[in-house]
Amino acid sequence: MKLAKLALVLAAASGLAACDMPIGEDKSQDVNLIDRNDLSQIRWGVWVDPDGCDNWIADDGVEGYLARRLDKYGKPVCSGVAPPTVATGGFKQGATSVIGDPL
Repeated sequence: MKLAKLALVLAAASGLAACDMPIGEDKSQDVNLIDRNDLSQIRWGVWVDPDGCDNWIADDGVEGYLARRLDKYGKPVCSGVAPPTVATGGFKQGATSVIGDPL
């Protein structure tokens, strides 16, 4: 139970710390200081939006990330990899070893 409370306090503190980030700061660095230095170390998956287009998703156990998947011309990719509103891939396996992903 104490570990769960500690995890909750750490998550809240990380969220509040992100509010103080100056405008223009490098967003490629994960403000969560547990386990990772940058977003390239997280496992990504695909979530298909209601329109049927792909979005990159990741979950490190504390923060979640989403980015529209685009082709080389900047147009949305709608691959049909999954039905609309379904997520696929190993994105939950990117959770931190300290907190993990409870879902």
